[in-house]
Order: sequence, then structure tokens, then C-alpha cells
Amino acid sequence: MMKNPIKSLTLYHYPISRSARVKWLLHELELGGHIDGFETVKLDLMRGDGMAAGFMAKNPNHAVPVLDITYTDGREQTMIESGAMLAFLTDLYPAAGLGPDAFDPVAAADYRQMLYFGAAWMDMMLWQIRLHNDLLPGRIRSEAMLSMNKGKIDNEIAPQLRARLEKHDYICGDHFTTADIITGYNINWAGAYGLCRDAVFKAYMKRVKSREAFRLAFADASEFEA
Repeated sequence: MMKNPIKSLTLYHYPISRSARVKWLLHELELGGHIDGFETVKLDLMRGDGMAAGFMAKNPNHAVPVLDITYTDGREQTMIESGAMLAFLTDLYPAAGLGPDAFDPVAAADYRQMLYFGAAWMDMMLWQIRLHNDLLPGRIRSEAMLSMNKGKIDNEIAPQLRARLEKHDYICGDHFTTADIITGYNINWAGAYGLCRDAVFKAYMKRVKSREAFRLAFADASEFEA
């Protein structure tokens, strides 16, 4: 068994934001005994913490998640992309069983496709919805952008996910993987805007929400400000 190369992990986090999906994976790894805990630092993004000079030095994009890593050999690293964090940590701890079958190239390709489908394509649409529904000043919000992205999720994204979940319990087959952390997070996000709410998605979310790591990752959901 490979020696754990990580000494400590610190996640900079805001409730329900993209950092919650990294927190979810960290709890999956912690509960499975693959990492010996991690530290969470909550930022109040709605009060400007993301713009503080100290945090901007870590992430010039003034967003979460940020993951500070200290390795057992003394090296340190900071990561700023949640999709990259999920892929990196899953690959680093294969014994956790959250990645694909390494000996099946078809399964490996399908898993990576769905991981990045969620982290890039679907995420981009959800972010545009959030911007134009909640965050941008009223004068620059666009109903056309809002409608277009809701329509693309409803008419293009949801059918692809639904077809998978009608065949299997999870997004890449019959067992839970990190691709379900991305997909589950996104479906939960979409539901806040009235999307992905039919019976197939409700049954899927019941399965992923029953996981202890999900409950721990979203335990601070009441602290979120829209």
C-alpha cells in the first residue's frame, strides 16, 4: 500500500458553493480512513472576504474553493479549481474506490467524461443562471441569458443525465464515484431554479443525500446567502 503523501489539507470554503463538492469528497476520504482529517476555513464571500489581500494572494480569482496542501516531504501547494481537486484527490487515493476501474479503459473514459461534463459544461450554465438571477446588478442582468441557459439544461443536459440514471443507480454505473459528487452537486444546484426535479432525479438525489459525507458537507447550508 502506497504511503499517504499528504500531511495536511486546508479547504477555504463558503456554504453550498463549489467548495462544498470538495468538502464532500474530503469527508468521503476521511470517513473511509484514507485521510486523517482536514481543516476548513470559512470565508464570508458576501462580506468581501474573497477580496482580502491575503486571500487574493492565494487565488487572484477571489473565489472558493482554495485547497492548501502540505506534503509529507515538506513541499506545499495551493489548488484553486474544484474539478482539478476532485480529479487529483480521487486519483491519489484509488483504494477509496471513488474512481473508475483502472483496468477498464471504457469505464475510465466514461468516468472522466462525466466528471468534466459536470465541472465545465453544466457548471457553466448553472453559473450563468446564478449570475443573471441573483448576483449581477439589475441593469446588466439578461433575461435572454437566463432563459437560454435554463432551456439548455432542461432540453439538453437533463435528458442526457436522465438516460444514464434510468439504467443505473449512479451516473457512471451501479456504484458511487466522484463523478456523482459533481453530478449530485449540480442537480442539487439546478433544483434551486426549478430544474432537474422529476422522479428520476429525486430518486438519485435521495441516494446521494443519504451518504454521511454529503450530510457533513452540507451541514452549514443554512449559512448560505443567495
